[in-house]
Amino acid sequence: MARKAGRAEPARYDHGEVEPRWQRFWHEHATFRAVRRPGREKRYVLDMFPYPSAAGLHVGHPEGYTATDIVCRHLRMRGYDVLHPMGWDAFGLPAEQHAIRTGTHPTATTRENVATFKRQLKMLGFSYDWSREIDTTDPQYLRWTQWIFLKLFERGLAYQDEIPVNWCPGLGTVLANEEVIDGKSEIGGYPVVRTPLRQWMLRITAYADRLAEDLKLVDWPGGTLTAQRRWIGRSEGADVHFAVADHADADIGVFTTRPDTLMGVTYVVLAPEHTLVAKVTTSEHRDEVGAYVEAAARKSDLDRIAGTPQKTGVPTGAFALHPITGVRVPIWVADYVVGSYGTGAVMAVPAHDQRDFAFA
Repeated sequence: MARKAGRAEPARYDHGEVEPRWQRFWHEHATFRAVRRPGREKRYVLDMFPYPSAAGLHVGHPEGYTATDIVCRHLRMRGYDVLHPMGWDAFGLPAEQHAIRTGTHPTATTRENVATFKRQLKMLGFSYDWSREIDTTDPQYLRWTQWIFLKLFERGLAYQDEIPVNWCPGLGTVLANEEVIDGKSEIGGYPVVRTPLRQWMLRITAYADRLAEDLKLVDWPGGTLTAQRRWIGRSEGADVHFAVADHADADIGVFTTRPDTLMGVTYVVLAPEHTLVAKVTTSEHRDEVGAYVEAAARKSDLDRIAGTPQKTGVPTGAFALHPITGVRVPIWVADYVVGSYGTGAVMAVPAHDQRDFAFA
């Protein structure tokens, strides 16, 4: 078809010329440097720093960073002074595993990857204040994380304890519940087992009231708030103790938010990793309980809590004594009870608790 006379063809967008030109302008004029101007409101917008543990960014990085960049640009247009920094979460498993895969020392791979990530982020045009760039391996940054730990230790908020953890022999480290998927490590797909291990802990529960109360101050989605409340784990209730029949030196402590339902207890459940499991299990049930405990060790806490509607468990053959009536109630082992939550034991009241009813 012939082109109409007098109508110019629209110019094509030459990204190869336009984008580098503006990126140079932003760099030379420090366009996105955070400044404080009298009378202006300020906002601090922080992205989760990427792990410089691969040859470059993946599509998930700009997906999230684009959203926060839109927020920052919108705030600037509304007159806010905006601090929007970027940095590199360069320690830990991702960096170690990348170094192992490439056969290069982590220092070298991290330095190379940071340079690549930074170049790619600048090409994407995000409005970061690069004068505030942070690297978690920088001694000037690291010294402050060490200082924080020392202060926590001095105040009794950092301590050592032996607790069940997600141990990954293939990675040689402990993993968070979120890093375990179907009994395997998120990184590398190595088998993960639950095993007691002595490690450093932070006494977050000392701040449970304040953390839970301050959730009222944030404008977060409902699902996020629920997850935070579960993580904080603040509960109000009472400690109840059950003696164990034929074991004068054994005592099962449980925490309950419903002490008023104590008369409805029909059985007691121990987490598979509870220290009393081996002690109270009778010889007739030892093999069955041992196999169940071993199977539970291959699951993360998240898998066990989420689980399926069909709860599983095995009897120990032992009995607890009701603290008021003295009636014998059976002791079971079930993986829907986790050792890291509460005391690792529950008093079961099927008439008043959905999980207890499902198990019964």
